[in-house]
Amino acid sequence: MSYNLLKGKRGVIFGALNEMSIAWKVAERAVEEGAVITLSNTPMAVRMGEITALGEKLNAEIIPADATSVEDLEKVFARSMEVLGGKIDFVLHSIGMSPNVRKKRPYDDLDYDMLSKTLDISAISFHKMIQVAKKMDAINEYGSILALSYVAAQRTLFGYNDMADAKALLESIARSFGYIYGREKNVRINTISQSPTMTTAGSGVKGMESLMDFANRMSPLGNANADECADYCIVMFSDLTRKVTMQNLYHDGGFSSMGMSLRAMTQYNKSFDEYRNEKGEICYG
Repeated sequence: MSYNLLKGKRGVIFGALNEMSIAWKVAERAVEEGAVITLSNTPMAVRMGEITALGEKLNAEIIPADATSVEDLEKVFARSMEVLGGKIDFVLHSIGMSPNVRKKRPYDDLDYDMLSKTLDISAISFHKMIQVAKKMDAINEYGSILALSYVAAQRTLFGYNDMADAKALLESIARSFGYIYGREKNVRINTISQSPTMTTAGSGVKGMESLMDFANRMSPLGNANADECADYCIVMFSDLTRKVTMQNLYHDGGFSSMGMSLRAMTQYNKSFDEYRNEKGEICYG
């Protein structure tokens, strides 16, 4: 159902790769709600992914860019204002990648060159994106800039590795730049801490399926999926949230406020039930 929440607004969506992507869902919902948008991802992602089909479906121009490159970001905002006919009203940063995670390097044996890449791609690119937009005066007053985060920025979750450091930095950038951009241009900047979601990037995290099951058992409302996250992003892009800024907003079914749920405790207790091993001996979980 459409409510025309973004009627007449212009947006730039970074990070849509395929139908599993939250950014993909956000792009679809934004257009449903009346916005016109451009899409951006790395040249390789544009070649290897399915974003071309999304661009055709939404009548959205695709602007290949490396989000860690200031020059590329300048081109994205300049071209977006040109094809959309004016300043931008909303931006989504849905970018994250860890070479250490991909290479299965544990947190106590990180490759520091790869850590630098993790931080640059997953967090510093957000700072570059905002700084470029501000210097170009590319965002309308009360425009909304969002980035997708995760609770591992505050709490240790096994397997999330150096991406946790990147998300912590991402949220700090939103607060620090949110003050400056809000004070000077009334532009709001927030992060959304989403439930574990089986995106292409998420699937690379060690134990992701177990993590999703645990979070679902812990959350009174259950995990929020990609479509539901897209709905939340639309609200944050709309004029309904004009005075919300510098916040990390949890969208996780209540997981971030839980200690132990009945469902999780029940499953935990089951692990102590007796069972027989391969030798037929009675063991306890």
